[in-house]
Amino acid sequence: MTLKSTTRSKVRSAQSQPASKPTSELTDPADLFVKKKPVPYTPHAYNKKAIKFLIEHAAAALFQDPGMGKTAETLAALKLLFKKGLVSKVLLIAPLRVCHLVWPKEVTKWADFAQLRVVVLHGPKKDELLASDADIYVINPEGLDWLLQTTKTKTARGKTSVAVDVRRFKLLGFDTLVIDELSKFKHTNTNRFKALKQVLKTFGRRWGLTGSPAANGLLDLFGQCFILDEGRSLGPYISHYRSKYFETVDKAGFVWQPRRGAEDEIYRRVAPLALRMDADDYLELPELVTNVVKLDLPPDARALYDELEEELILELEEGAIVAKNAAVASGKLRQIANGGIYLTPDLQPVGFKLPKAKREWLNLHNTKVDAVEDLLGELQGSPLLLAYEYEHDLDRLRARFGLDLPYLGGGVATARAAELERLWNAGKLPVLACQPASVAHGLNLQESGYHICWHSQTWDYELFDQLVRRLRRQGSTAKRVFCHHLVVRRTIDEQLLLATRRKEKGQQAFFKALQDLAKNKRKNMYNEID
Repeated sequence: MTLKSTTRSKVRSAQSQPASKPTSELTDPADLFVKKKPVPYTPHAYNKKAIKFLIEHAAAALFQDPGMGKTAETLAALKLLFKKGLVSKVLLIAPLRVCHLVWPKEVTKWADFAQLRVVVLHGPKKDELLASDADIYVINPEGLDWLLQTTKTKTARGKTSVAVDVRRFKLLGFDTLVIDELSKFKHTNTNRFKALKQVLKTFGRRWGLTGSPAANGLLDLFGQCFILDEGRSLGPYISHYRSKYFETVDKAGFVWQPRRGAEDEIYRRVAPLALRMDADDYLELPELVTNVVKLDLPPDARALYDELEEELILELEEGAIVAKNAAVASGKLRQIANGGIYLTPDLQPVGFKLPKAKREWLNLHNTKVDAVEDLLGELQGSPLLLAYEYEHDLDRLRARFGLDLPYLGGGVATARAAELERLWNAGKLPVLACQPASVAHGLNLQESGYHICWHSQTWDYELFDQLVRRLRRQGSTAKRVFCHHLVVRRTIDEQLLLATRRKEKGQQAFFKALQDLAKNKRKNMYNEID
């Protein structure tokens, strides 16, 4: 039997494994997990420190790495405050999968929290659930429009104005706000931030939880801190914060960096608000081992890549490109390195295979798909978490390994995600494809595999770090977690991998990568990644 057919048969076999209940019959995604008898919550010393910090601070942030127990710490603190009558009704905001798969599951896991009543405000019965008697009401950020009864109008300048029915919200009686993945509110220009800002004063306590508060740069701290303390630590306005502590380092104003001495000042001002804990300081975690697999583009794809890269570099040098256009151009380079590219009016190359799809894209090459197949052969059945970026990346992988290749990405229902999490942790999935932006938070995948393959490189260090920590976290029995990077030589792949190695941040890393690319191209130099 060939490797290809072997891999396909393993994937199909895994998909045929029966769930604890047919997905179509599920009323609660938590039903997919094996029911276990609740056990006593026995916090570590660092957990006790975090619980004490929350209790003593009405405005508080736990900046803890994934896997350290932020959820249980928060429940323990809330339980004590409920008991003392200092808290009566909690609104908890979290990503949708975290709402369904983390908080209700954590309450049933520990016997200490059995008395806490948790409801998830999602689905057709959310009005009934909101009116029900509970302690903690969990909602995803997208549900805030419904909860806050927001209305949106366009201003004369084309911006969106958001209005909230504050009086109605006050009558709901929430006195405590908890935000799981606080970094979801880092951008002050989003509608969710504008809406939540208007009801902040209705809460007597505001807590935020995240493992990546500044993965995209210290600029992102402002929005998160404002949600908690309304500007007491970093000031009331993002524009003042930016001008006081940062400066631009490029003509286009894309890249901001802290002024000299500003980092220490920011840390000093945030320190009373936040408790930072690094997992490596408190837990025995598997060693992270990096394996870079170097690849080369075939001639036709190389010619197309070089042509588009030259156009981008010329626009950068002439100052004729804005942030949005630079992101689009960079995306095309990343797609070509991966093996395909979406068709646009300005891009209609000939000579490449055009598959049928809702959004037309060209199949340029299978270099990375071949490398994935080789890696699977080397792993000999050891589970592999396979990170992809674009939908056409997934299409090519499914064409090679079967349409039933299990994946977590856009459009995957919460119940299906719970089922795949269970199958993965049971060791029944030899391959699980995932889109990092869709699964970087909320899933616990440390019970089975210890190999991650980055089919597509990312410029977002937060996504990189969060996905790796789905496997490299407390509860893993592996001594090492292997991170395999598929990197195409002399492409933007190399710049993106360097950005994550240097822990550069988000869009800043993205634009710096473009500038380094232009600089190295003109010198006829490329980074040689080991």
